[in-house]
Order: sequence, then C-alpha cells, then structure tokens
Amino acid sequence: MRTRTGKTEDDPIDAEVDEAAPAAPAPAPRSASFAVLTRLVVVVAVLAVAGGGVWLVTRASTPEASPTTTEIPALQVKAADVRPGSIAPAGGAVAGGAEQQTSPQQARSTGPATLSQWASQVAAVTNVPARALQAYGNAELAMRADQPKCQISWATLAGIGRIESNHGQYAGAVLGADGRPSKPIIGVPLDGSAGVQAIGDTDGGRYDGDAAVDRAVGPMQFIPSTWRKWASDGNGDGLGDPQQIDDAALGAARYLCAGGRDMASPSGWWAGILSYNNSTEYAQKVFGLADGYAKGAQSVRKQG
Repeated sequence: MRTRTGKTEDDPIDAEVDEAAPAAPAPAPRSASFAVLTRLVVVVAVLAVAGGGVWLVTRASTPEASPTTTEIPALQVKAADVRPGSIAPAGGAVAGGAEQQTSPQQARSTGPATLSQWASQVAAVTNVPARALQAYGNAELAMRADQPKCQISWATLAGIGRIESNHGQYAGAVLGADGRPSKPIIGVPLDGSAGVQAIGDTDGGRYDGDAAVDRAVGPMQFIPSTWRKWASDGNGDGLGDPQQIDDAALGAARYLCAGGRDMASPSGWWAGILSYNNSTEYAQKVFGLADGYAKGAQSVRKQG
C-alpha cells in the first residue's frame, strides 16, 4: 500500500525493548545442553504446524534500492463522481459465475483452463493483463471459500492493482507467467518528504532494499510491516512473496476482509478501501475502475 499524506497505516509493529543482558551462566553439561536443544526443536516444529503454514511462510530476495518515481501509476485515472458510502461497485463473477461455487483448489487442479479462459476473455474488454486477472480471480475464489461473508470481488482487487502498480507493470516492468514482475516494484522512500508519510525501516531492507526507511513493495504496494501480518500464499507454492501477484492479491483481499467486513455492501466497501488508503479521491478512483471492470466482465458473460 503506497503510503502518502492521508494514508492509513493501521498495522504498526510493536515496539521492541532491549533489556540488559544478564551475566552468562556456567556452561551446561553436554548431555543436558543436547536434551534442551532437542526439546526446543520439537517445540518450534509444533508451533510452526499450528501457525497455519501458508499465511506465514514468506520469501524475499532482497532487491537493490533504486531510484523511483513519485508518480502514482494511475495519476490520470478519473475519480468516479459518487458519494462515499452511497453505493458499492457492480459485482463481477469469476470463471463462469458465482453459482458454480468453484473453490481455489478446484480452480488449480481440475479446472485451471476455466479460470484462464475467463481471464483471457475479460482481458480483451478491460485491458487488464490476463495473468493479473487470474490472480485477482483466484483471490476472490480463495476468499469465497475461506470468508464467504466478505464477498470481496476480483474487480475491486483489480481497481487497486491498477492504481498501485498498473497490474504489476509499473515503471516498465513486465508481468511474467510466474506472476512476478520482471523487476521488483518498489515505491518511494517513506521518509516524511513532501507528500509522503515517515515510516522508519521495519524489515532491515529485506523486502524493499532500504535499511533506512520503509518503501511499499510489490504489485499491491504493501508496507513491509503490513505484509508481515498479511503475508499470503496465492499460488500454492508454500511461500508468501509480496512481489508475486497471486500472493499479493490474496494478501490484499484478506486485508480488506479483516474484522468480518462485507465488501459487497456500500459501507463495507468504502470502509475497506479507505483502510487501504485513507483518501476519498483514491477510493473514488478504485470505485470507477472496479465498476468498469465488473461491467465489462458481465458483457463477456452475456456474449458467452
């Protein structure tokens, strides 16, 4: 999430307090030390299994810090003339329709061509890359199975993805078949300069290549500390990578659905988008994009 003036960053990391180190104890006997180490390994393994696995395993190939533009990719997108909270964007069905109740597992293992075909058809009328549409569609399917009351739409995720990174194509990047941009997408330094908030480094440069301050990363522009909380595995490889668009889209969907929010209701939709970026103009732009994408997909479905 690209944090600028007006941006709500509601996931600060807890402050860490360093305590004075106690005097070193006498070395334990070798057998006792081995027993303690064995028990520790078992405890860690149990906690890892109990932790839920796919949401928490993250990967980051530390990118090199590089010059970045201060322009938002969708600076020229027109804000929809709609009053906040008055209406939600049109809905759009994924892979043939919500009545099919396709699960993400089915989409991957028994019917990948269905989601792929849907994405190709919708890409033709929305100008959204088919690979990005697959990620947004899969995130909707995953949330339909995991949090059905949220009713998050792929079209809303696509609206955010357009504004944040032009669907993984920011600054000349090309979105590959593996769902990763050809070069890491890294936002401006969040150093408190004109137009941006000040957020000190929270990841040691692991995700953004900047050990001084944070930068938003990936196609959905997550702040590193926020990604650590919402890291998700959207492509089924057991990892959560903010630069990989399936993972990023699912992480964004989970973020928007937090607290039992209904993203199909006007109040829920606007609250969700404003939590992503606390700017009415931003939300109105996402609304216009999401509404247009959904209506385009509806026309494809009628033709099919």
